[in-house]
Amino acid sequence: MAAITTDKAPPAVGPYSQGIVAGGLLFVSGQLPIDPKTGELPEDMLQQMRQCLANVEAIAIAAGTSLAKTVKTTVLVTDLSRFSEFNEIYGRAFAAPYPARACYEVSALPRGAKVEIEAVIALS
Repeated sequence: MAAITTDKAPPAVGPYSQGIVAGGLLFVSGQLPIDPKTGELPEDMLQQMRQCLANVEAIAIAAGTSLAKTVKTTVLVTDLSRFSEFNEIYGRAFAAPYPARACYEVSALPRGAKVEIEAVIALS
């Protein structure tokens, strides 16, 4: 196992790694929509979605892979009624064959975020 760390994504806020490489895969911890330059969260859910994806992508690049090799994502949102809007942004981030995905509505996320995304990404 090897930890992946980059300053292009927000630092871990607890006892976990931004990403772990094991068995030819990169496991990206849940990424909140924190801008790594400012430490702030965008207000809008859709901007938060874009920032989460940018954070996942930054960790993928740090591991020597790319978002295009994403195998599976788990998405947590606080308002599933905006699923179609979220799905449009998500769909632009990936190409067919799309990664497997689970999406759950949750009552709350850290720092008042509206979205969190974790991913499993192939290294080769």
